[in-house]
Order: sequence, then structure tokens, then C-alpha cells
Amino acid sequence: MAMAVQVFLGGLACIFSTSLLFQLLVGPCREGVFFCSQSSTKGPSTAIVSERYRTAYHLQPPKNWINDPCGPMYYNGIYHEFYQYNPDGSFNPNTSYNIVWGHSVSTDLVNWITLEPAIEPDTPNDIKGCWSGSATIVSGDQPVIIYTGVIDIEKHQVQNIALPKNRSDPYLREWTKAGNNPVIQSGVPGLNSGQFRDPTTGWIGPDGLWRIAVGAQLNGYGAALLYKSEDFLNWTRVDHPLYSSNASIMLECLDFFAVLPGSNNGLDMSSAIPNGAKHVLKMGLNFGEDVYVIGVYDLKRDVFVPDTDDSRLWPRIDYGNFYASKTFFDSKHGRRIIWAWTTETDSSSDDVAKGWAGIHSFPRTIWLDSDSKRLLQWPVEEIESLRGNEINHQGLDLKMGDLFEIEGADTLQADIEIDFELTSIDDADPFDPSWLFDAEKHCREADASVHGSIGPFGLVILASDDTEEHTVVHFRVYKSQKNYMILMCSDLRRSSLTPGLDTPTYGGFFEFDLEKERKISLRTLIDRSAVESFGGGGRVCIMARVYPVSLVDDNRQPHMYAFNNGSATVRVPQLRAWSMRRAQVSV
Repeated sequence: MAMAVQVFLGGLACIFSTSLLFQLLVGPCREGVFFCSQSSTKGPSTAIVSERYRTAYHLQPPKNWINDPCGPMYYNGIYHEFYQYNPDGSFNPNTSYNIVWGHSVSTDLVNWITLEPAIEPDTPNDIKGCWSGSATIVSGDQPVIIYTGVIDIEKHQVQNIALPKNRSDPYLREWTKAGNNPVIQSGVPGLNSGQFRDPTTGWIGPDGLWRIAVGAQLNGYGAALLYKSEDFLNWTRVDHPLYSSNASIMLECLDFFAVLPGSNNGLDMSSAIPNGAKHVLKMGLNFGEDVYVIGVYDLKRDVFVPDTDDSRLWPRIDYGNFYASKTFFDSKHGRRIIWAWTTETDSSSDDVAKGWAGIHSFPRTIWLDSDSKRLLQWPVEEIESLRGNEINHQGLDLKMGDLFEIEGADTLQADIEIDFELTSIDDADPFDPSWLFDAEKHCREADASVHGSIGPFGLVILASDDTEEHTVVHFRVYKSQKNYMILMCSDLRRSSLTPGLDTPTYGGFFEFDLEKERKISLRTLIDRSAVESFGGGGRVCIMARVYPVSLVDDNRQPHMYAFNNGSATVRVPQLRAWSMRRAQVSV
């Protein structure tokens, strides 16, 4: 409660004593209506080493370090998720060079069985680590993994192939490395052999040959090198990159796939791509940002031509803690699915003490908006199997300063869907296009305590009793020359009292036609230390990690609220929240 007041009133704690609806006044509290007190001065806790921060339904192995998703695929009724894994502990394996391909399987993308590692560094072609890569289903029934091997302490990188030892094993537990490894070496003029990795899933060109792209640093700039093969075992480099850019010195964690505008049906890159399709090149820039470019795959020249080359305006897949994302075509449901690595934001010593580090985002369906300008993402529908104990509120009006507590759901493990309907859009504040270049800065400056014409409004979650800790996910509405721009923020600056944590403010903009549709949706998945939010039907997504001390110290349910701190009244036609059961993970 006081948390929200601290957001809005700068630290004055006001508690309304009888109603679920908390009205926060800008200014002194009125005697007789509110009980007012100064904020708590309770000192910080260092209890970050706790199993209560382990997620309940996001994928993570039972112990140790996990990072990039690798080679996800659906094969013979089983979903496979491979990932970079350290079998020696919960520390970054780049220091020990013992990175392997961890392996988990599922029939529903929710419940998982963790298997033994699929690929380990045991040959001269990968002796210093089996790094990221992809899986391709060749000829309809032959899974093939292509991955980066590191061959020495200077981290020279090559590309290797692995095949399942026994395709009749439904879990594909054992993999055999190809005899002609490495199938691709780094002997290219101008190529930095220490920055040459992360081969993509294969696709077929009009000549019937397979193609992959490999991330590289070529002549000092980032490039997606293009390779061709007839049999997926013997590869020849094309004399020009699929794409290159000076936006980064290295393009890593590549993904390349086709999409149809306005259709949430996925496209299989091993089949013919229909007319009217666009292509998406996803790139890891500057070793930390997953961005994507929508464009056209020029079949005659065998190059990717982006719709815009201004890297400053390339959208991110997710504006939060989300990197090394990887997609795959789910032939079972005809959709494309994406997930990514989400790091811990505590210290390395804390991770070692916990015995685990890293999770994957929950699997999302990904598709292209009808205007071909932005990818949309939404949690796969299978997540609804974990829902229970639904809370439903309708017809709420949130005036400026209103705070509505959402009670009755498990606020540590929840799925919340809320629609915000704008009663007036005429008074929206003007939009400054320069904000697009640093939305996070704008979120920090125009935070939830700063009144606007329309917004901020959204959710306050994981709030402690004394409101010292809280996380805020909120929107602001601006009027641009042609349309309306929505700012979505996820503010973690007061998410934990534990010192030394990374508690940033994340943010991104999306364009929205409020003349046609007055409702702005927000969906937020809360999973203990994971907060995954989807704004405007998945136009902007923000993944975050938070570690509230009160979760451990108090062993209580945190509080959750809907709020509005803008001048214009915001109507909530529907608010639904579900408690989420724990997914089953076995070894």
C-alpha cells in the first residue's frame, strides 16, 4: 500500500482502512479518511540465496548455469529444448571452457523432463566448448544439429554437425558427431576467427540447396555469412554475406525466418515460402541486445534487404532481460515459437551459493503484424493449463490517484490480463520523436510518480506490506503527427532492498490507432523472480528479474494493484487474474 503511495506521493504512506479501492491524493492526506505515517526505515536484507526465487513455470534445469537456447525443435511428438549448460556449477562456463548442450523434452511446452547433456566437448573440434547453434529437420525426418565448437584457448571457432544416434528413441538422448567435422572453418579473408559462431536453422533456396547463416565479424563490422549445401554435411561459402551492418562489430545469436503479414500461422523454412511473405533477420548486437529487421529475401541475389537500414530504429524482440533468442517452426500447431535466455541480476557469488543461475522466458508464439512493421508475441496457449482460482473484475473506473488492490490470487505465481479503456484521447501529451532513441531514459524520467494527461496507468506488483519494495508496469499515451504512441515501462528501481542488484528501468514504444480501438491491453506473468509483460497485444514485451526481500523475510503474499496516475479517467472493462500452478519438472 505505502509502496504505491511512495511511487505517487514521494514517500508518504497512506492506508485506506476499509475498501479495496485506494485513492491516492496529490498532497496532504485528509484527516479522518486516511491513516498517514512516515515510510518504514527497515534496513536491507541480504537473503538473496533462497529457493523461493526459483521460478515455478519458467524453464530452468534443477541446478547449475544455463544460458542460450539452442536448437529448439518439434520431432515425432516431442518438443526438444537444448541450451548452453555448465555441468560444473552455477558460474559462467566461459572461464572453464566446459560448455555443453543441456537437453530437456516436453509434450506441451509447460512440463519438462531434464535429460543428460546431448553434446559435450570431447573432440579436437570442440574441445574448448560446444557453443550455440540450431537444429534443422532435413528431408522431413532427419534432425541435424549444427553448432559452434571452440578449438583452443584463443577461442578460435568452427562449425560442427551432430546427428541422433537412434532416431527411434523418442527423446533423442544420444547424438553422434559427424566424421567430417568441422564442416565449416574460419578461413575467410578479413574474418575474425574468434568472432564466428551461432549458425542458424537451415532453409532451402530456389535452387533446392540448403542454406545457413553464421554470425561473424568481417573486416571489423558485423556480418551474417551465407553458406550452401546439398546434403547438409558439406558446405560452401557464398562470396557475399546474407547481410552485413556497421551497427555492431559482431552479429551473433542469429535467427532468420519467414512470416506472413497479419497471420499468426508460422512458416516452415524447409518448404516453399508463399508469395507475399516477408523475412525477419534477428541479430544479437553489442553482446547484449536482441534486435530484428523486417525485409525481403532477394532470391536472385541471395541477400536480405531490410525495409530500413537505420539501426537506431530497429525494434528489440524484448525490451527487458532477454537475449540469445531462438525460434523454431512448430509443425504440430503450425506456429513459430520463440524463447530466450534471461539472466540472474544478482552477483556471481550469490549464484554459486544458490547453486543455479539463469532461466528461459516462457515460450511465445511470434508473428508479423498486418502492417508489416512489427512482430507480435504472446505466451503459447498451453500455459493456460496452469491456471486456477480465477479472479474477475469488470467495469472499474480509475480516476487520477486511484489504486485498486487485486486480491484472491496467488500474487507470487499469477497470470494477469487487464484492458485499459481510454475515456478521452484528445488531451494526450505531444510526442517527441527523439524519445525513440532512448525509451528507457524516458521511462526513468517520466516514471509512475509523474502525472501525465493520459497515464501513467498499469499494474503495481510484488509489493511488500510496508511498500518499501514494488515493481511497476505501466503505460503513457502520446499524440504524434500521424497517430498515437504508447510508452510501456517496467520499473524495477524499487523492486528489492537487497544491495548490489541490477534494478533497471526498461521501456519501449509502440504505435497504436486509438481512433479505432480505445483499449490497451496488458498481460503480465509473475513467476516469483520473473516478471514477463506483454503490452498492446504483444507489440512491446518486457522480461524482468526481481528479488523482493519480503518474499523471503516475511514469507507472505505480496500485494498487487491496478492504478492510474494520469489526469484522464481510465476505465477497466475487464480484469482477470489467475493463480498459477507449478509446472512439473523431472530428471
